[in-house]
Amino acid sequence: MTDAAPPEDRVWTALLAMQRQSWEQGVAAQAALDGGRADLARLLAESAVARQAPDGRLGGADDNAVNGAACAEAARAGGFTEAADRQIDWLVHRAPRAADGTLFHVLGGREVWADTVYMVVPPLAAAGHLDLAVAQAHGHRRRLCRDGRYAAVWAEDIGAARRGEHWGGGNGWVVAGLARALRQAPQLRDSDLPAHGREVLDACLALRRRSDGLFHDVLDDDTTFVETNAAQMFAYAALTGAADGWLPAAYAVTGRDLLAAATRRIDRYGVVRGACGAPAFDGPGTSPEAQAFHLLAWAASIRV
Repeated sequence: MTDAAPPEDRVWTALLAMQRQSWEQGVAAQAALDGGRADLARLLAESAVARQAPDGRLGGADDNAVNGAACAEAARAGGFTEAADRQIDWLVHRAPRAADGTLFHVLGGREVWADTVYMVVPPLAAAGHLDLAVAQAHGHRRRLCRDGRYAAVWAEDIGAARRGEHWGGGNGWVVAGLARALRQAPQLRDSDLPAHGREVLDACLALRRRSDGLFHDVLDDDTTFVETNAAQMFAYAALTGAADGWLPAAYAVTGRDLLAAATRRIDRYGVVRGACGAPAFDGPGTSPEAQAFHLLAWAASIRV
């Protein structure tokens, strides 16, 4: 792939070259669907189905209770209906959860993570479990959201946040997850999810103070590193909301500006640099999810 290739083509090449875990496979497949590459989405889904755990979790048996659900959309679109149904059945009936039904993020730990909003609210909504989708959004909001921003991790056993910082990636997962759910199930636009999505997006955008248009890894902590992917996730939410009508049209301008800021950090090989880096997500680096969210935001920009 040469420098002359379109940026999106280079981003795709880099994404497909990266090792991917279950949720990374899922967001890659979603990027393929949104970009009009149903053929590629099916191939990505087929691989996730081949690794489906006996309990129904797509993408492989690891310690994540919910992340494989990000693969359900592409699995269903690709004709792997039984596999998608098994994944949804795991979420609805058997995945570990709190007393009020809010799903835990990992097996063997009673923790609620902001990331889970993206993993479970859209597939539940797409499968017709609208009340459950809203209930999951509400359960995560009650535990993690204060003043419009989300803490990263809640420990159910102590009834408090274990990681209380306003991590950009966690807030990105929330607003992107709400945006995707509202796109897949327009009936949810009559719920409180659009207003909450706007509340979180606005609270995060209020912390966009850098001249390069990006955010710090912890949104309100300027001592943390400058991070790329949160801008892409917020761009996706803003552009999707504007395209689907639950955000004012002016958010499309903001979304394009966020995407442009992130695009300036793509190198000649198509790698989105400066993202919260896989696999530990504790410092700057690269990640398949950052590659995918660039493509998701780019596809959303075309719809506006």
